[in-house]
Amino acid sequence: MKSFKKYIKEASGFPTGPVGENPNNMGGSLDVNPTEVTRPDVLKRLNAIVGQIGNHEYLVAEHAIERLRGSLNKIGLSFPPTPTMEGSSGTFDLPLERFGGRFGKDENTPYNEFLKDDGISHIIEGGLKLNIQYEMIKNSSCKVYAKIM
Repeated sequence: MKSFKKYIKEASGFPTGPVGENPNNMGGSLDVNPTEVTRPDVLKRLNAIVGQIGNHEYLVAEHAIERLRGSLNKIGLSFPPTPTMEGSSGTFDLPLERFGGRFGKDENTPYNEFLKDDGISHIIEGGLKLNIQYEMIKNSSCKVYAKIM
């Protein structure tokens, strides 16, 4: 009969580590930082998460956008309040901020001014935006599509 300790060692794939330390798990490698939005592989993973959240039917489109907001807030990305969604379909872009943006002084900032930006545009020219498309379906629910661009 196997002991529990031996079972945990076999399940982890490592002779000494617990189950959560396996770098080949479904979440991917442990060395990927989800806030490094400049890396194409990280942006691809974020778009997969954003697309999965938006790829469901909702009674109200705002519910899908609030789920997106909560998921992106967990990794330090935020966006402003959404505009009023009128009509049966539409699209809009929301600028993304990383860690609430930057405020303060830079080496090129004049002494009587302050720097204020989104925390991304100094790394990626023009920053990032969340593109949201919504449409009403025949059964009175709403479909939302989202992508980070």
